[in-house]
Formats: sequence, structure tokens, C-alpha cells
Amino acid sequence: MPAPNTPASHSIPRVQQLTQQALAAIERFSHIEAVSGIVLLIAAIVALLWANLPTSVGYEAFWHARLSISLGSFSAGATLHYLVNDGLMTIFFLVVGMEIRSEMKDGSLSNMRMATLPVMAALGGVAVPALVYVFFNAGHASISGWAVPTATDIAFAVGVLALLGKTIPSGVRVFLLALAIIDDIVAVLIIALFYTSSLNPLGAVVALAGILAVLLFQRMGIANAWLYLIPGAILWAGFAILGVHPTLAGVVLGLMTPVYSRPATERPLATLSQAIRELVVHVSERPDHDAVHQPLARIRQAHRELLAPVKRVQVALHPWVAYGIMPLFALANAGVEMGHLSLDSGSTQAVMVGVFLALVLGKPLGVVLSCLVLVKTRLCQLPEGVEWRGVVLIGLLAGIGFTMSIFIAGLAYTDQSLLGIAKLGVLSASGCAALLGLLWGLGAFVFRRVRS
Repeated sequence: MPAPNTPASHSIPRVQQLTQQALAAIERFSHIEAVSGIVLLIAAIVALLWANLPTSVGYEAFWHARLSISLGSFSAGATLHYLVNDGLMTIFFLVVGMEIRSEMKDGSLSNMRMATLPVMAALGGVAVPALVYVFFNAGHASISGWAVPTATDIAFAVGVLALLGKTIPSGVRVFLLALAIIDDIVAVLIIALFYTSSLNPLGAVVALAGILAVLLFQRMGIANAWLYLIPGAILWAGFAILGVHPTLAGVVLGLMTPVYSRPATERPLATLSQAIRELVVHVSERPDHDAVHQPLARIRQAHRELLAPVKRVQVALHPWVAYGIMPLFALANAGVEMGHLSLDSGSTQAVMVGVFLALVLGKPLGVVLSCLVLVKTRLCQLPEGVEWRGVVLIGLLAGIGFTMSIFIAGLAYTDQSLLGIAKLGVLSASGCAALLGLLWGLGAFVFRRVRS
């Protein structure tokens, strides 16, 4: 019979154990890179089915339903589509900005020697698809969509790569991530420079006020991320007034996020040391769950304070972006009503062919040719662990445009028929690029390893 204060008397109830095991399994599952890509794909398929089924609530009617808030004479409103594309996608771009900031500190963009090859490969992967699209669309009104096939969807591309398993060298994954991040930088610049309406100087003043408020908060040592919503909202409003797409405010905030933890790290280190000593004492002298709860909580808090803000916020936002915002964006934008599409006109045919070939052929050609020229002229060398078959795989996966390509399409086309065709082209090309990447990866890495 166990004594009253032994662990047996304080054993966790069976229901609680099962709950904890289920939550732990879900957490492990959510950190598998392939999963976020699969969730994104499911959301796109649901959107396509929804848009083409005779339902009581139509796809377009639902996403363009207007929500409004009224308080006395004040009234504000927006459609669900606007809230997703201009509101929630700001958080997506915030994470993009943080990823760029992290890579600039100690990643593939931290020094010129490491960054040159992925930078040039990314630029080649932007230029060649754009030229392919322009070749088919020159002389048409659809020429405005030249930037649609220039983007790469990081989550989808890395998710497909993860499906190939550990047979793929880690260097290939690092190269793909670096290329995709640089691709995002180029996409952000393209949106800011080429898809911006006439500028309102008042917006620049408001945006500058938001930036100064962020710097002031950082100077004051304010670490609570929620408080940065205030200057963030000011910056977002400033960009909207200025005429620049407001989601780019997220990129600016991400780039401004500190990459170092607080200067005064002695306090969390002292807290961590003391809490560990208390934990050892409690476990050895009085091993019950209630006694260890407080030191464990202090250890978690100290660990949080030691993390650099950019890493802390990235970790906190990643599941929300990967499993919430991006699938929601796909659900709100990937729905294309096939019955309303027509390839009868020259413009729609040019958009479909241009987008498809630019992503499926232009992307890998741009990436591989850029690397080939730089390596053969001895200006660069392939990263350790990366062979030419790996470069081809990276080029194929870079053709998965999806999220960012659809986002740019929404800015590029005012004609809804062209927008619908462009979305269909992006979806079909991204699916084809993913399939080609999987087949190439299986043939070049998995099957070759099995035979050897």
C-alpha cells in the first residue's frame, strides 16, 4: 500500500493522461513540415469544390458578405475577403519579415559568400518566369500579371520536400529555404513598386509615426508583444492611406523585430539556476506534482525571456499562420467557378499558358541556369551536400507558386475573368510542379539510394 505522499497517491487521472498524450501527439504532428502543405492543399480543394457546387450559400456571396460595426454615427465595415487578404495576411507577412531578419543575422543571408548563389538563383527564378509570361501576353491587357508566376510558396515547397523523407540531403532543404526567402523579398519589392496606386503623402506621415512608435517601445524595453499591436495598427493604416498594400506593414514590423534577447540576461539566468536547484530538492525530498509546479513555471518563464524576440514571436505565430491564416487564405481565394471561365479569348488563353509554363518550366530553368553559369564561371560553388540533381529538385519545387502567386494575381488583374483563369493556372501549375518534384526526388534520391 503506497504511503500518502508518494507519487502513486498523486497519480494523474487516466482521462488527464489520455488528454495530455493526445495534445502531445497533435503538437508533434503540427511540427511535421509536410503537414502544413497538406492542410494548404486540402483548403484549396475544398475551395474549388465549394465554388463549383450548387449550395445554398454561394462561395462568392459568402466571402464578399459585408461585416459592419456601428457606434452612434460611426460605422465601419469590410468584407470577409478583405479581412483575410488585407488583415490576416499582414500576420503572414510579419512572419516572412521575421524569417528574413533571422536569416540576415545568422542564416544563409548573413554573409555575401553564403548568400550569392541562392540570391542569384532566386533572381533567375524570378526573371525567366516573368519573361516566359511576357512572351505569351505581350500586346494583351493581361500583361499586368507578369509577376504572378515569379513567386514561390515556402510552406508548400518545403512540405513536398519533407514528403521525400531523410534521403534528401539537409543542404538541399537549406538551399530551398534560402531561395524561397529571397523570392519572398523580391515578391514584396514587386508588390511595393509595381502594384501600388498613386501615393498619398499623409499616409507616409502616419506610417512614419507607427515606425517611430515601434522604435520608442523598443527603447523603453517593452517586451509584451501584444502592446506592439498599437504601433502596428498605425503603420498598417499609414500604408493603406499611402496607397501601398497594407500587408507590407507586416514585413516592416518583422524586419524591425530585435534579433537579440534583453541586454540584462542576468536576471533570467539567475532565476533559471535557482529554479533548477529548487526542482532537484523537491524531486529528491518531496516528489509530488504540486511541489514541482512552481519551479517548472519559473524555468519556462526564464527560457522565454532568454529567447530573442524574433524567435519567440516566430515560434508563437508559426502554428497560427501555417494551420490557420494560410489555409484560410487558400479557402478564400482558391475557389474558381469553372462554369464562368472561358478560354475563347486570346487574353485568357495567354494568361493560362503563360502562368502554367512560367511556373512549371520557367522557374526550374531560371534556377538551374543561374546556378550553372555561376558555378561554371567559378564565381560560386554549390553548397556542401548539394549536387546538380538537388539543384534540379529545388528548381522544380520553386515552381509551386500557390499562396503568393494567387495573392499577386489579386493585385494584378481588375478583370475577374482574367483573375479566375490566372488562379486556375497557378493551381494547376503548382500541382504539376509538386508532382514533378516528387517524381524527380523519388528517382534521383530515394530509388537510387535503395538500389545502392
